[in-house]
Amino acid sequence: MTGKKRPRRVLLIALGVLAALAAAFFLYCSDYYPAGEAAMAVLDAGEGLTVLDGCAVLTPTEAGDLTGTGLVFYPGAKVEESAYLPLLESLREAGLTCVLVKMPFHMAIFSPDAAEKAMEAAPEVERWYIAGHSMGGAMASSFAAGHPDEVEGLILLGAYPYGEYPTDRTLTVYGSLNESVAEKIDYTENVVVIQGGNHAQFGDYGPQRGDAEAAVTAEDQRARTAEAILAFVRGE
Repeated sequence: MTGKKRPRRVLLIALGVLAALAAAFFLYCSDYYPAGEAAMAVLDAGEGLTVLDGCAVLTPTEAGDLTGTGLVFYPGAKVEESAYLPLLESLREAGLTCVLVKMPFHMAIFSPDAAEKAMEAAPEVERWYIAGHSMGGAMASSFAAGHPDEVEGLILLGAYPYGEYPTDRTLTVYGSLNESVAEKIDYTENVVVIQGGNHAQFGDYGPQRGDAEAAVTAEDQRARTAEAILAFVRGE
C-alpha cells in the first residue's frame, strides 16, 4: 500500500512545484513598464498607424528618399511595446516605414524570429533594417546574425551585439550614463553616444529600476536617436 502511494505523492509534489513556478513566472511578467503619456498620444492620434497580427505598422503619408525602406523594432524586456511609438513616429514622419512588434509576455527572448512575420505586415517594403532596445536589441542582433541576407543593417539601442553580425552594418546608440552597455562595446564604427542619456529614455515608460537619472530630457534623447538612425539608414 505504501509503495503505491509513493509515486502518487511524488507526482503531486511535482505538480505543485510546477504550479508554483508557473505562478511565479506570470507574476514576474505581469510586473512590466507601461507606456507613458507621449506614447499614448501617438496611439490616440492614429495617423499612419495600423495594427495587424500583433504588430503596429507606422506608414509614411508622403513619398520620399526612404520610400521602400522599413524598420522592424523589438521592445526592451518587460516594457509595453507602445512605449516606443514616440521614437518610431519621428522615423515615420521622416519617411521610414516602421513595424513595432508585440512580444509574448513583453519579452523578446520568447520570439527572437518575430521579424519574419513582422516583415509580412508591410509587403511594400523592399529593404529592411532591424532594431531593438536592451533585450530587444540582443534578440534583434540574434535575428540579424541568423538572417544576414534579409536585413540591410542592425540598430542597437542601449544594447550590444549578440551573435556574429558585421559591425560596419551595425549602428549602436547608447547613453553615456549607461555604463553596463559601454563596457561591452569594443568597436568604434557607427557608435553614437548620447551625452547625459541613460538606458530607459529610448522609450516612454518612465524611470527604470537600477538606471541612472538622465541629464537630458527623454524628448532630446529620442530626437538624437532618431537623427542617428536616419543618418545610418541613409548611409550618411
